Amino acid sequence: MSEAVALREIGADEFVRVWPIFQSVIAGGDTYSYPADMRFEQARDMWTVPPNRCFVAECDGKVLGAYLLKPNQPGLGDHVANAGYMVSPAARGQGIAGMMCEHSMEQARCAGFTAMQFNFVVSTNATAVRLWQRHGFQIVGQVPGAFRHAVHGPTDVYVMHREL
Repeated sequence: MSEAVALREIGADEFVRVWPIFQSVIAGGDTYSYPADMRFEQARDMWTVPPNRCFVAECDGKVLGAYLLKPNQPGLGDHVANAGYMVSPAARGQGIAGMMCEHSMEQARCAGFTAMQFNFVVSTNATAVRLWQRHGFQIVGQVPGAFRHAVHGPTDVYVMHREL
């Protein structure tokens, strides 16, 4: 990469730049519970309509990854943030997810969140589990067989949490 990676918030009008990454990630059937045939409009709205916010990691004008930041729950649970991260297959292993995680925690703090929780981390996604643990998240729950993994079948998911 000839330039530094920049992280910035985008609106619905730019989600088309994230869409190819989004499609490639959900097509694998191994990390997200989104249906493989999810429509662009549905994904765009889910990731960009307030209170949900979408951020991209870019380098040389190319989107390397994106993340969603939102309240984990409405009302009395809206002080805890939730986030989801997607990295382009071509950009994996370059620290993009970790960079987005750090950025998302800072954005969450600035927005007044006091903690962050991931509700649905697929247990076989060892890379993600280790990464989130390196960033201070702990496994606080395990849901048996809650994910229908494309290769492994029914797979456990973790709930991971950390204070901000």
